[in-house]
Amino acid sequence: MAAKLPTVVAPETLLELLGAPELLVVDLSKPEIFQQGHITGAVHLDYKQLIRGAPPAPGLPPLLEPLIAALSAVGIDHGHQVVAYDDEGGGKACRLLWTLDLLGHPAAGVLDGGLHAWVADGHPLTAAGTAPEPTRYHAAFTEAPLADKAHILARLGQPDFALLDARSPQEFDGSKARAARGGHIPGAVNLNWLDTMDRKRGLRLLPGDALRSMLQTLGLTPEKEVVTYCHTHHRSAHSYVMLKHLGYPSIKGYAGSWAEWGNDADTPVET
Repeated sequence: MAAKLPTVVAPETLLELLGAPELLVVDLSKPEIFQQGHITGAVHLDYKQLIRGAPPAPGLPPLLEPLIAALSAVGIDHGHQVVAYDDEGGGKACRLLWTLDLLGHPAAGVLDGGLHAWVADGHPLTAAGTAPEPTRYHAAFTEAPLADKAHILARLGQPDFALLDARSPQEFDGSKARAARGGHIPGAVNLNWLDTMDRKRGLRLLPGDALRSMLQTLGLTPEKEVVTYCHTHHRSAHSYVMLKHLGYPSIKGYAGSWAEWGNDADTPVET
C-alpha cells in the first residue's frame, strides 16, 4: 500500500487493502450498529467528539486538546492512511475527513457509500471487537479548510466566491426554520446533499460527470472559492469532500453553518 489512497475509496479497493499496517479504518456509525457488525479491523469513533456541541453553533470544531485526545484514543497517527465510513451515506465520515484536513493530516479518504455500499456488495462484516492501539497524535489547526462568519461576510457578493447550501429545499427557502430565522445566506445556491448520492448503488456518490454538470448549472465552478454549509456542517462536510474528490482547488466548510448564521440577528438572510 505504497500509493496514497484517493479521497473517495471504492469498497472493492478497501477490501483488497484490509490488514495493511499503514491503513486505519474508522467507523462513525451508531454504537449499536458498530456492535452488530463492522468492517474487520475498524475502530469506532463517536461523532460527538468531532463537534463542540454547544449552542448557538454546535457544529464548531472542538477545542484542540480534547479533539487530539479523541483521535489519539482510536489510534490515529500521522503515518496512517485513514478511511472513514458510517451507516448514513457519509456525512459523519466526511466530517472526520474535514477535521483531519483542518489538522493537516496527510492522507484520508471516505468509503464510497459507506456501510450501505459495503453490505450491498456482499463484503463481510464482523461483530468481533477491535481494540484500538492508542497513539500520541500531534497536530495543530490550519486555516485553509475553515470558513467562519467573518470570512463569509467579507466575501459576500464577490464574483469569485460561492456558497453551497447542502440542506433540504424547505430549509433553504425558509419554510422549515431550525433557527431563530429561516432562509439562507445571500447568494447561496442549494444542492441537497442527498441529491449527490446514487440510491440504486448503496448511496455512492453519483459519477463525476453528473456531479460536475449539477455544479456547473448552479454556477459552482472550480475557479471560485466554494464554501459549503448546512445546519451544523454535517451534511455540508459531505459536500466539501465531494468537491475535493472532483478536484476543486479552493474549498472551505463553514462549521458554524445555519445554526450560527440563522441565530444571529445581525447577519443578512434571504428567503
